[in-house]
Amino acid sequence: MELNNDEVFELLKAVGKGSEDAIRKLYDAYSRRIYAFALNRIRDASLAEEIVVDTMHEVWKHPDRFRGESRFSTWLLGIARYKVLTALRASTPDHEELDEQMPSDGETAFDVLAQKQRREGVQHCMGKLSDEHRECMHLVFYEGYTLKEVAEVQSVPENTVKTRLFHARQKIKNCLRLLLERE
Repeated sequence: MELNNDEVFELLKAVGKGSEDAIRKLYDAYSRRIYAFALNRIRDASLAEEIVVDTMHEVWKHPDRFRGESRFSTWLLGIARYKVLTALRASTPDHEELDEQMPSDGETAFDVLAQKQRREGVQHCMGKLSDEHRECMHLVFYEGYTLKEVAEVQSVPENTVKTRLFHARQKIKNCLRLLLERE
C-alpha cells in the first residue's frame, strides 16, 4: 500500500522526532518494493535485504531530505539504487537461483514446467541486458513507474529512458526469439 505524500510527510516528521512506530509504518509500506528492486539488480536475496535495511536507515537518519518533488517511492528507489551500485562495486554479486513457486492445485505438471521455462527464458534475456536497461524495464513493467519517475531514479533525461526501453525491448524480443528457435 503506497502512501500519499501528505501521509509520508507526517510519518517523516515523527521519524525526525525518533518515532520507531513511524519508521515501521514506512518500512511496512515500502520494504517489499525496495527488496524487489534490489533483488532484480543484484540477484542476491541476503544482499537485497541489506539494501532494504540500509535504505530505510538513511530515511531514519535523514527524514528531512525528502522534499516532495516526486513520489516518496521514487525518492526511496533513488537511495536504493545508490546502495545497489555501491554494493556491486564492493563485491561480486552471487547469482542465486530464486526459489520456485509451489504449483497450485489446478495446474498440471506441464503447466508448471511451461511457466518455469517462460520465466527462466525471460530471466535469461533480462540478464543479458545492461544494468541501465534492466533497471528501466524493471521499474516500468514490474513497479509501474512512469518514464518521468524512472528518469528521476536513474538521474537521466526522460528521452534517455525512452531510448533505453526501446533498445531493451528489442534485445529481449530478439533473445526470446532465438530461445524459441532453439527449441
